[in-house]
Amino acid sequence: MDTGRPLIREVHLEDFEREVLERSREVPVLVDFWAEWCTPCLVIAPVLEGVVREFGGQVELAKLEVDEGENMKLAGRHAVRGFPTVILFIDGREAGRFSSARPAAFIRDFIRRHLEGAASAAGSR
Repeated sequence: MDTGRPLIREVHLEDFEREVLERSREVPVLVDFWAEWCTPCLVIAPVLEGVVREFGGQVELAKLEVDEGENMKLAGRHAVRGFPTVILFIDGREAGRFSSARPAAFIRDFIRRHLEGAASAAGSR
């Protein structure tokens, strides 16, 4: 289903509520908390983007550069202690997280596990 929305987009403090928390009630949103000076952040970025594209709209990626504007407040609010930190939001809440650069297989399994868990929870309601 193509909604015309990009699968991968930048987010900021001012649109985080709408673009991540509210959006995650419709489709899971993976948030990449990253910094330009962080080498592991630059390594994982294309891996995250590739894996999200593989899921074909089942999950979206929001990229949040922590050093831009007021974005560091979001890192504090979500207890991000190191970069990169990737947090998956489902139904407006954190469903899981991991830190540091990880291979595509790890990210695929992480997403798949949480999507299956969300589907099971929805089916039991």
